[in-house]
Amino acid sequence: MKKLAAALALTTILTGMVQAQEITEFNIGLLGGENAQDRLANNECFRAYVEEALGVPTRLFTPADYNGVIQGLVGGTLDFAWLGASSYAATYLADPEAVIPVLVKTNLDGSFSYHSIGFARADSGITSLEDLQGRIFGFGDPNSTSGFLIPSVEIPQITGATMDSGDYFGEVVFTGGHEQTIIAVNNGSVDGGVTWADGLGAWEDGYNSGALRRAVDAGLVDMNDLVEIWRSRPIPEGPIVLRASLPQDVRDTVTELLANLIDVDPDCAYGVAAGETAGFEPITHEAYETIIAVRQAQMN
Repeated sequence: MKKLAAALALTTILTGMVQAQEITEFNIGLLGGENAQDRLANNECFRAYVEEALGVPTRLFTPADYNGVIQGLVGGTLDFAWLGASSYAATYLADPEAVIPVLVKTNLDGSFSYHSIGFARADSGITSLEDLQGRIFGFGDPNSTSGFLIPSVEIPQITGATMDSGDYFGEVVFTGGHEQTIIAVNNGSVDGGVTWADGLGAWEDGYNSGALRRAVDAGLVDMNDLVEIWRSRPIPEGPIVLRASLPQDVRDTVTELLANLIDVDPDCAYGVAAGETAGFEPITHEAYETIIAVRQAQMN
């Protein structure tokens, strides 16, 4: 009955939407940081809704890293993606005309921010960044906001040292993504690392949303085996972007579909949003100018 009600509600939303005759396909890019199978499973419901709304074949693409999505958007082979703030900055700096931010995922309290979370194994004796001195530290993806950009700026402000291997931490490595960092810390391959979470709700659940929540839902970790050792200042949630050169009716249709998803199909919204969400709200480029400036400064 729940699925039937959602389908009926979706039909109502789609009524009157313009069939997009100007495009022959629609391609959705899914950022790395989670295994491809789970990324596909969590977003399949949304893909199907988009395909029905646009009337053209709609496909999900799961590049191995963030840069694959960035290059797909810049090159025009991808039409839609949920980017992190840093990957949006990278896309914008590569081509300011490539994409348009349209929506942002909101938290249950109405905010649209999250945190970079530093964590370690609970049985390691590590409870702070100071305890990680001389140990192995894991970043995620170099294009990740919480998995690299923000901690690479904020952690040195605490340690008074660079993030270069051997300066403060014994070794600094890139694991490849959020899920990989969580697994690496959990199995002891690295002593501590960073990932993302909204910081709301219970630690035992992996908070309300984020990579830790995804890992708990997937059965990859028991949060009682991990401990939080550092938290960044709030980071603006990354935008949902659409390729700027898409026809306006296509952009409007997909934007409206996602904006209504929490009401139409809460289970689908949970999968797309990496956990609990109050829905998706409008956002503009101006929200990311500070992150763009930080990203540009690191490039110089």
